[in-house]
This record gives sequence, structure tokens and C-alpha cells, in this order.
Amino acid sequence: MTVTLQRGLWFEEFEVGARYLHRPGRTATEADNVLFSSLTMNTQALHLDAAYSATQPFGQRLMNSMWTLATMVGASVAQLTQGTLVAQLGLGDISFPAPLFAGDTLYTETEITAVRLSASRPGQGIVTMTHTGRNQDGVVVATASRVALMLCRPTEPETDPEVAILDSHA
Repeated sequence: MTVTLQRGLWFEEFEVGARYLHRPGRTATEADNVLFSSLTMNTQALHLDAAYSATQPFGQRLMNSMWTLATMVGASVAQLTQGTLVAQLGLGDISFPAPLFAGDTLYTETEITAVRLSASRPGQGIVTMTHTGRNQDGVVVATASRVALMLCRPTEPETDPEVAILDSHA
């Protein structure tokens, strides 16, 4: 029986210039906006008050930009960092050049911009990536640079508890 464990990439698997398209996209909803804004105590009327937002320049509520950022990073997890991330070290160069609205679909891609072994943490490396979010029309709605501390490929066979459980039932 073949067992395949879904995981992110080991440090050695990252290549500068590689681009990853994360699918499926995520259609933003009014519920996402209200819940995220409320959970994070962001009472900005542009996210919560439809009547007020209708009188503002975009004419409708804007998706909370922190929801957009979090969703972009989250979309990359299964493909890049699931089970191989040690820690997120930082986010920077964050921008929101166009609005995202409820009903828009956010599509995320990631480009690897730098990789280096950690000087202080053997068996780990630092990967810098740029996440880009586009709406369904291809308009860039968000970008962010992210630095992550990643595990190097293990020298021992993988000992994931889930795989051990599956193997014991084979």
C-alpha cells in the first residue's frame, strides 16, 4: 500500500524564481468580512456599515485588508509550508493597490525571492517569498513579502505520527 503524506517543501526544495499558483481561489463573502472584522475588534465602518460605505469613494464595503493578507498566506500553506515551517519570521512590503469586495474571488501566487541556510540554526534555512493576490479579473489587490524559517530535509526517514498509525494498520 502506498501512503502519501501531504506536506510543504523542505528548505532544499525551494528555488529562487520559482512561482507557485495556489488553487482553488477563495471567494470573499460579507460574512467573512463582518466576522473577521469583529473577531479582530476592527470597527472600521468601511467594513461593517453598508449605508455609510455607500457614501464613500468605493460606494460599498471593502473587504478587511488583514483578511486579504491572512487569506493570501493561508492559501500558500498546503503547497509550501505545511509541516515544514519552523516559524514565520516576518512580513513586509505589504500593499493593497486595489480594493477587494465581497463577491470577489482572491487568487494567490507566491514567488520565491531568496533562500539561505540559517547561520545559527543547523538543519534549518530561511526562505523569502512574495505573495501576490489578484481578483477574478486579474487585478492585483494585495502583495506582501514573507520570511519563513524552514526545516531542511531530514536525514532520517520521516517519523510522522499519522504515517506511523497508518503503517501499523497496514
